[in-house]
Amino acid sequence: MNCVQKTNILLPNKNIDLKRWAVIACDQFTSQKEYWYQLESYIKDAPSTLHLIYPEAFLNENYHQRIEKIHQTMKNYLHEHIFDELESCMILIKRTMKNGKSILGIVLSVDLEMYSYEKNKPALIRATEETVLERIPPRVEIRKNASLEFPHVVLLMNDQKEHILEKLYQKKNQFPLLYQFELNMDGGFIEGYKINDCDEIIDSFRKLIPKDDPLQFVVGDGNHSLASAKAHWENIKKVISKEETLHHPARYALVEVENIYDDGLRFEAIHRVLFHVQNDFMKGLKNICKGNHHSYAYNAILGKEEIKLLDDSIESIRLLQNYIDDYLELHKDVKMDYVHDEEALIEICNRPENKDAIGIIFPAIKKEELFTMIQKHGSLPRKSFSMGKAIEKRYYLEGRKIM
Repeated sequence: MNCVQKTNILLPNKNIDLKRWAVIACDQFTSQKEYWYQLESYIKDAPSTLHLIYPEAFLNENYHQRIEKIHQTMKNYLHEHIFDELESCMILIKRTMKNGKSILGIVLSVDLEMYSYEKNKPALIRATEETVLERIPPRVEIRKNASLEFPHVVLLMNDQKEHILEKLYQKKNQFPLLYQFELNMDGGFIEGYKINDCDEIIDSFRKLIPKDDPLQFVVGDGNHSLASAKAHWENIKKVISKEETLHHPARYALVEVENIYDDGLRFEAIHRVLFHVQNDFMKGLKNICKGNHHSYAYNAILGKEEIKLLDDSIESIRLLQNYIDDYLELHKDVKMDYVHDEEALIEICNRPENKDAIGIIFPAIKKEELFTMIQKHGSLPRKSFSMGKAIEKRYYLEGRKIM
């Protein structure tokens, strides 16, 4: 039982500027359009994954035209032969951030038949957050006519003892170097190595699966992207034969796998900002909160106000999110967004046009407890944690054909 596969991987050829090619995950900086404008100004018309994704900061702008342009650009890039296709392999990655910390990862393919985003359904790959079903159709719309996929999905493995990736990186000189370059927009430095002999790696992943509750990976980043790939595959299965389902490319998804015990991997809280809130919001929030675990709400006029939460961080997150959801249901003119950094949250609230905004600074969970939490509670409240800060998120780089 194993969901891991080696696969054919697409990388831009040596004529492509990789610094312009790779861009950060589409679900970052959703309330900071200036980030994306600056990125667009830098890339211009150069070949780039920016032209192959839909930044969620612009999700309601020219929706159908953007999707059509993405699909056409994929076809153009294939026709123009800008890719080299690496056959039956995996790619070992080291990402070094501006602060000097680094994270190891490995790009490979996983079988979507062994993944579930349903809350309490046993599966080798499980979602870490509650899936918002309304967020899936727009992403499926992008994927269903896409000839290529470029992942920002990161899966986590519970590798406290085997050190699979660490041992591989110690042997990096035995693997062909594929790329090493500085990522744009202060994303740090990345290097990648091609691994052809993958059988031992696949077997090592298999050994990590506990016998009492078979769980191989949990989703660290890209919960909804992987859920959309699964939903797309379920749609395809309805119109193809059983024999075709065995090897259809849409059955698989390209991901990066990281070790949850990697010293460079930090869990950060994901904060919330609400726009156009009324005075009753803070009053109601304080009424439902109690305990000793402190968090804060922030407003440009009020400054920071302490909130006393429950001791258990997951229950605190659930308490806060349920209150926000109920408030949004009763106040249709109020909008909410997720912000990864406390400094960015305060900056957004301090903008003159956002004087009626309130930022909620959420507590963080401990990464060492994640697998136990998923096994015990199923998926957590949505956006319960972030793997690092926004600028440290995965950049689109490797791709795969899915048609």
